[in-house]
Amino acid sequence: MTWLSIGIFAALVVGLGALIYWQLVIAEGTYLGSRMVARTYDWVATRYDAIKQFNPRNESWFIALPVLRGLQGLQQPLLLDVATGTGRLPLALLQERFRGQIVGLDLSQGMLRQARAKLQMYSEQVTLVRQDASNLPFDDGQFDAVTCLESLEFMPRPLEVLAEMVRVLAPGGILFLTNRVGMEARLLPRRAFSRPLFEQTLAAFPLTEVEVYPWQVDYDLAIARKLGWKATSSAGGIGREEPSAPIPDLNPRAQGTDGMSSLRCPACAGPLQRGVGKLLCPVCKGVFPIRDGVVHLAGRGD
Repeated sequence: MTWLSIGIFAALVVGLGALIYWQLVIAEGTYLGSRMVARTYDWVATRYDAIKQFNPRNESWFIALPVLRGLQGLQQPLLLDVATGTGRLPLALLQERFRGQIVGLDLSQGMLRQARAKLQMYSEQVTLVRQDASNLPFDDGQFDAVTCLESLEFMPRPLEVLAEMVRVLAPGGILFLTNRVGMEARLLPRRAFSRPLFEQTLAAFPLTEVEVYPWQVDYDLAIARKLGWKATSSAGGIGREEPSAPIPDLNPRAQGTDGMSSLRCPACAGPLQRGVGKLLCPVCKGVFPIRDGVVHLAGRGD
């Protein structure tokens, strides 16, 4: 083998290694599909919190308190945390005495197992669901708040996920969404957005009061409300305030609905019935197991 051949072979090995590192470490599998993203998180699930070293005080300040301010006046809000991972956001909220119900949704079984262990003492307030975020198994206008932190850039179809989050958000409900910025964002084309494009993208949805500002390291945070009737606090409890361009209140959910009863069949959108250790769809006959405190809707539990 000549020196030229050795050089070419070495270059190919280095290039292949760089490609694998980009796909699996930097991009976390997003260009290989949602199942690969889930698997990359399964591989690190037991070490994830130790790697991130989340500071409880920072979690309260940057995550819990802004969400609680957005929900002020609602007695028992229903919140959806998309890509909940190990339950970072639910835990921060519940430690600040959040009084509502939380649905944490993720496609990684390993991450959800960690979330269930971490949130065990709050099991009456938390429902964990394994499902792809591009097909949220809920009715339109179901949630008072929808959150998605440090995850949209790892969604193979981020615009579909954003559209789904807005769809299930109740009129007047609040959206918390982060967008990756900085040097590594340039390595995530069609996943991370520039700030102007991020703002332009949000403007295409029925959202108002949109604010985008720097958040922690390498992220922007968007906070917005869905157009419609807005819940406000009043002397008599929860009031209703009409915005400048009102639409009918489309949210059929009564205050206090829990996360389990809000679920719908991901295949046909039919209502799900509770069985022993499973949920059943009477419309398409789907069977979705409940294992280790997690509702498995993706792939019917495969």
